[in-house]
Amino acid sequence: MKSPSLKIGSFTFNWGSRTYVMGILNVTPDSFSGDGIMSNGDVVNAAVGQARSFLELGADILDVGGESTRPGSAPVNADEELERVIPVIQALHKNFPENLISIDTYKAQVAEEAIKAGAHIVNDVWGLRADDGLASVVAKYNVPVILMHNRSNPASLEIREKFGNAYIGAEYKNLMEDVKSELMNSVELARKAGIAESYIVLDPGIGFGKTREHNLELINRLDEIRELGYPILLGTSRKSFIGFTLDLPADQRMEGTAATVAVGITRGTDIIRVHDVKEMARVAKMTDAIVRK
Repeated sequence: MKSPSLKIGSFTFNWGSRTYVMGILNVTPDSFSGDGIMSNGDVVNAAVGQARSFLELGADILDVGGESTRPGSAPVNADEELERVIPVIQALHKNFPENLISIDTYKAQVAEEAIKAGAHIVNDVWGLRADDGLASVVAKYNVPVILMHNRSNPASLEIREKFGNAYIGAEYKNLMEDVKSELMNSVELARKAGIAESYIVLDPGIGFGKTREHNLELINRLDEIRELGYPILLGTSRKSFIGFTLDLPADQRMEGTAATVAVGITRGTDIIRVHDVKEMARVAKMTDAIVRK
């Protein structure tokens, strides 16, 4: 691994010592899992309440997102995304000043304002490829970045035009080699911008431009991505490949998620991004007790 630890403020990630838990705070009306906070009238207080519960139940990071990435979701412009996430991040930072907040965005403007409001980490589902300015924002503020592999169909026409023929969907010549190569392309974008190696986390992008079989194989072979030398975030929570496998709707995929979390940890996952913090924190703790020394 490039670095055995990462210190952010008073918090230190000691990679390999245990699995860290990221709790999902969707400040959206159209989350695929039905947990969008905007369905609640008082969005900020709802977010603070959910965050408090997450932290009490074992979350290490609060991941705030203002644009749904589910298939068919409508794109959100930067101004609307800012209106959604900035008041929430400000409130979280005020109420939980010692706790880590990540901003789930691919837009440089949103990331910069979120960092100013109190976010500590940028979580980019397009791996620095969608907005040419995002890498420089991450470098400017010296914050960690999560680089996700993504071949899904972009909701934004601007991103589709930017990618052009680079978008090739779920057709892979060699799944693992293609995913690793494209992740390292994102790493190179980070390096060129001056982002420190120790501030890079990789996400294989489960569910993003991949079939059910691809997702299952990726989880089983995560150790090959881990060998690239960077910490790994795994986001499988309630996703459709679990639904397809078990023939269950999003609100009945907890056990399936638990299986992916447990196997992912055995393959080298460092952070799990989840909706069901209490249950998945327990799964992680038990799996850690078995496989980590």
